[in-house]
Amino acid sequence: MTGRSMRAILIWLLLLPLFSQAALAQSLGGRASYLGGGVVDARRGAALTLDLSQGVPWRAFTLVDPPRLVLDFREVDWAGADAEQMNRSQDVAELRMGPFSAGWSRLVAVLTRPALIREAGMTIDEGSGQATLSILLKDASAAEMEAGSGASRDPRWDRPQALLTAPPRSEGAPLRIVLDPGHGGIDPGAERGGVREAALMLTFARQLRDVLRRAGYEVLLTRDEDVFVSLEGRVAAAHEARADLFISLHADAIEEGIAHGASVYMLDELASDAASEALAERHDRDDILAGLDLSGADDRIADVLLDIARLDNGPRSLSLAQHLLGGIENAVGEVHKRPLRRAGFSVLKAADIPSVLIELGFLSTERDRANLLDPDWRNGMAAGIRDGIAAWSLEDAALSRLRRQ
Repeated sequence: MTGRSMRAILIWLLLLPLFSQAALAQSLGGRASYLGGGVVDARRGAALTLDLSQGVPWRAFTLVDPPRLVLDFREVDWAGADAEQMNRSQDVAELRMGPFSAGWSRLVAVLTRPALIREAGMTIDEGSGQATLSILLKDASAAEMEAGSGASRDPRWDRPQALLTAPPRSEGAPLRIVLDPGHGGIDPGAERGGVREAALMLTFARQLRDVLRRAGYEVLLTRDEDVFVSLEGRVAAAHEARADLFISLHADAIEEGIAHGASVYMLDELASDAASEALAERHDRDDILAGLDLSGADDRIADVLLDIARLDNGPRSLSLAQHLLGGIENAVGEVHKRPLRRAGFSVLKAADIPSVLIELGFLSTERDRANLLDPDWRNGMAAGIRDGIAAWSLEDAALSRLRRQ
């Protein structure tokens, strides 16, 4: 198996010749039902088998931190699947499955040690049209898994879908803020002490939304329920909503040591060039730069326009991060010892919307976890974020007049 195929195995309509006429009569665009199967130990690895009512497009790949196998389908009804009963392998710590966006399903096997896909394939019964998907994992070193993991980019799987719609902005309208509760659905995020990051961030996002609305802002959420939203889809949602600000909400966890307090991330400048190139390759150009149709533009023109947008947007995001930290510290009394950070997070890669990611605290630290579970503390944090936005808004409005000149 080549390195490329180890990164992801994509099976699409190439399966069609394997179907009998009876099987073809079933709609390949329809939903397959889970019939049985699970994961068992195999020699130097694990073997996963899934029996489905029909063949569907699928892909398999591995991810790290933590090590896990991911299977995407279009799509599978998991009714009747019992994750605990399906898992009979010491190499698998947990199985999760469910829908992760409209028309798509996912299964995640969290692994107890590094591994890579050795074999993968789907067979179709010519008489019934039923399908069996088989995945064989082989043990690998952490470095080997790091090098061989990741999903190949394919617009059929990864193109973001618009999640929010909003009317055009009028002159003097209040700030329109998109809040992004991290993780969700099949991706629970960090988990400590029975607390899941995805659920906690949704609770806080709703609380913060109410605080900001009472202050006169217009607020939308990238998700308002426990569903999976792709990273690129969150950015596309902010553009679809014509957002003035994008704030992603998370609560970190570390394996070793103790850390506490909030921190605010902005996009790393070194990541922006790669981000522009990757996004321009993979997605409609208007998902990166709102208000301009770049779909027919030369790559050099698109790159120049993205660079111009970032020249304006970078300082605005930095100012937003600084004001948010000031508001948070005033409200709750402390922040992380290194509160302002930079990283190449995908959700920060909009070229023209000031965007930050707030780590509210550490679920792995008992004090922070207790704070995050305390509604009064969360109200204080929400008030600090509100005050930071208010201070940034006044400064940004004053500087906007200079930018127009």
